Order: sequence, then C-alpha cells, then structure tokens
Amino acid sequence: MHKITVIKGDGVGPEICDAAMRVIEATGVKCEWEFALVGGQAEKQFGTPLPAETVAKIRQNKVALKGPVIIEAMGEKVLVSHPDHSQRVYSNVNTAMRIELGAFVNVRPLRAFEGVNSHAPKLNVVVIREITEDLYSGYEHAIGADAAEAVKITTRKASERAARFAFEYATQRWRRRLSIIHKANVLQLTDGLFLRTAREVAANYPKVKCDDAMIDACVYQLACKPEGWDVLLMPNQYGDIISDLCAGLVGSFGLAPGASFGDDIAIFEAAHGAALDLAGQNKVNPAAMILCGAMLMEHLEEFEAAQRIRDAVKAVIKDGRAVTPDLGGNAKTTVMTNVIIDHL
Repeated sequence: MHKITVIKGDGVGPEICDAAMRVIEATGVKCEWEFALVGGQAEKQFGTPLPAETVAKIRQNKVALKGPVIIEAMGEKVLVSHPDHSQRVYSNVNTAMRIELGAFVNVRPLRAFEGVNSHAPKLNVVVIREITEDLYSGYEHAIGADAAEAVKITTRKASERAARFAFEYATQRWRRRLSIIHKANVLQLTDGLFLRTAREVAANYPKVKCDDAMIDACVYQLACKPEGWDVLLMPNQYGDIISDLCAGLVGSFGLAPGASFGDDIAIFEAAHGAALDLAGQNKVNPAAMILCGAMLMEHLEEFEAAQRIRDAVKAVIKDGRAVTPDLGGNAKTTVMTNVIIDHL
C-alpha cells in the first residue's frame, strides 16, 4: 500500500487530480490518498498558501500528486514560519514548497503523440532544470521608484547535484545524449560555473554522450530541427521557458507532465497552470496529470502500472475519438479519462 499526499490545487486542479487518481486506481496498484491544501483554498482555511501541516504530510509520505495553484504576477510574497520561530520569504508558493521540502531538480518529459497535430512530430526530450537557484530564487529589490535589480545565484554544490541527477536519469533510462544548456559566453561567472561543473560530472558517465549549447541556439534548433535533442540540463529560468516551448511544439500543455525531486521526496505536477477559464467545465485535458501518475508509479517502482498508463494514454490520443478540444476533439475530461481506463 502506497500512501500518497494529494494536493488538488486551484482552477482545474481538482478535475485533473481526480482523473489521475482514478487511472492509478484502475491499474490495481493499492494506494491510500491523504489530502492536503496548497494555494487559494489553503489561504482561506489557514491564512497561508503553504500550511505547515501540508509540508509535514509530504515529508512523511515522501510523495505528492499536486494540481496547479494560482500564482499572481504581482502577488504578495509567501511567508513560511518554522518551529524555531524563524521565517523565510519566497516569491511564490510553488518555489516555497519545493525549497521547504528540499526539492532541487525538476523533470519534464515532453514527447509528441501520434494523432496530435504537432509542430515537431518526432520530438522526445526530457528537460531537467535546477530549481533552487538562478534568477528564480526571487532575490530582487527596488532601486528607487524607477529601477529594480534581481540577483542570479549559481553555486557549485547545487549545479553538481542537478548534473549528477540528470546523468543518473539518462543512464537509468538508456537516453543516448545529454546537452548542457547555458549562456556562458555572456554570463561567464554564473552560467560558466554551471557549465564547468556539469562537464566535471559528465566525466563520470562515459556512456552518455555529453555536449553543450547556448540557450539562444538551443531555442532556434528546437524550432527548426527538434528531433536531435534528448536530455537537456539547464539552470532554473531557462528550463522553465524551454519546457513551455517544447509543450507548444508537441501540440498542447495538456501533454506535459512533470515532477520535482529531492533526496527523499518527489512532487508530481503537470506543467500547465490552474486555467481558471476552464475550471468546472469538464473540458480540460487530463493527460498531463495522468502521465504524472505514470511518473509517480515509476518512482514507486510500480513499473508495469506506469507503462500501462502510458500505453493507454498513447492509444486514446492516437485513436482521436475521445480527446479534449485542445487535441482537436470534443470529449469531456471525464469521458477521456474513462476511455483511458478502458484501455488499461
């Protein structure tokens, strides 16, 4: 029996989390769901978007299935209190949760599916990004009324940890190539340190072909000739942007699963946001969160269940008769979920 924390989140989060849970249960894997709050509902009930009891539940269970939460573009900072009465301020609730739980790397596998009108029908990449540093750390301040400054942080420790995870990931899944993405020709100290550290780690993994590319060249090549890429390792901000680009190339954010990993925790969450305009309409594509469920099963070493889920999603999308509007169909979320379960 696997005990899994479920955070349904905001907007379409409850709908896609319910879909993923139903599919996981349909595989026959025994799971106990423990629900917790993050985001808007947590704010209403606890006065904070990240309650301490939610963090404690995830630490105890070590795995979480998380729906999207609303992040305001100009919202207030997230304040997290610790038992020793210290406090830490974060730029948003997602960053707060990942850092409080010790997650240091985010993984987004992005692939094209037969049956989808895709800009890159052969794309099959894994975007791996370090998530504790870089500009997304949120260290910024105003300089008077008309200027602001953000601090880009890169350390050898964090870069090495992310690189080692990426090479282990590539090795365990028989991926043939790992590319380090950077802008070290301009950001010679920060991106330069990230690049040098990743190259040092690469020396320990001779079976994985390692190369590197500048972020602007990578974007151009992904747009023009995406098939050659495999595993992409990069700092935080680049990874967020590149994974969104790849979601567009394969045809829909609804096909983009993801997960954040720490030494002993894993949080599985779709790449897309809360999509408030679709909330409660039974129209959202559940595939990304269902594929997160497959990643969760793989993490729990339920490998057969993980592959069955992926095969079922692939079959339903290829058939095209029970897919949501973003994939060119007119099926409801629940209908697409039901058909995926039938294919199990």
